[in-house]
Amino acid sequence: MRRIAVIPGDGIGPEVTAEALRTLRAVAPDLEFDVLDHVNADRYLATGTALSDDDFARVASCDGALLGAVGDPRVTSPDYARDVLLRLRFELDLYINHRPAQLLHDRLSPLRDQGRRPIDCTVVRENTEGPYVGVGGALRVGTPHETAIDTEVSTYRGVRRAMEFAFARATRSVCLVDKANAVPHNGTLWQRCFREAAALRPDLPTRHLYVDAAVMLLVQDPTAFDVIVANNAHGDVLSDLTAQLAGGPGTAASANLNPQTGYALCEPVHGSAPDLAGTGRANPLAAVLSAALLLDCAGRAEQAERIRTAVRTVVRDLRCTADIGGSLTTSGAGAAVRDALHGE
Repeated sequence: MRRIAVIPGDGIGPEVTAEALRTLRAVAPDLEFDVLDHVNADRYLATGTALSDDDFARVASCDGALLGAVGDPRVTSPDYARDVLLRLRFELDLYINHRPAQLLHDRLSPLRDQGRRPIDCTVVRENTEGPYVGVGGALRVGTPHETAIDTEVSTYRGVRRAMEFAFARATRSVCLVDKANAVPHNGTLWQRCFREAAALRPDLPTRHLYVDAAVMLLVQDPTAFDVIVANNAHGDVLSDLTAQLAGGPGTAASANLNPQTGYALCEPVHGSAPDLAGTGRANPLAAVLSAALLLDCAGRAEQAERIRTAVRTVVRDLRCTADIGGSLTTSGAGAAVRDALHGE
């Protein structure tokens, strides 16, 4: 991976992305960047275009992408975010959402029991199927008989490749999370694919939990999990829970992957946070850690680990933003990470 597309986006996106890019340049000066800073809500409001075909072609021609955030309170239609995020996920076939959650420091955990705080797990979320594909519709809108239908879609191919990725990443165990007792047709397919994947890794402990039980156990003891695999909707919720257990959205990174092509689109999960935009209070660490994920996907594990080590150092030393115990600004926290890199 040599060339990376960058979409800073909206709200705090440009601020945190700038720190991530500076950090990437510090550890991997050979990388090249194609910055699409016009893909944002301002252009959408002015032209109605979220991501043009030319924009998509530029992103697709790169080896990977870094996204800041998409979303603006002035835009009331969901089409804007869908046309950027879901178009990239679906048309690049980024069928895995990879959400690692690792506690950076003991003080960041919301759990009282110290022995159960050190979460170190990954949610593998199928990223291109489920209820987010847009199959459905509405009848008699605006009347007392209004009916809304959204259909959950699972294919053998889609579920199988999510399982393959989950089992390839696991070192301690894999847990399938579903709601097969209430959604039996999708559940049956997921459980069959889970059994087939497990049969190829007889050395690896496996477990199945319904999503309500999984949520309770994650809060009770997140250290019980290694890799969790789930459909698009359940994985969406579970990965936000694991992010909070690991320190909150300010440190949560994610990768949208196609393991077959090697393409990765990495992004912080905190959203555009328009209330923080321009205040200097946005935490850049999720964007910086997303950049580290991008390096992982590029086979640059050593460079990625340098960034993560630097992040752990600044969090430990309280050289970070206020949301995780420090007092630095967005740019100050980014500079602290790079200082920690130089002081290795």
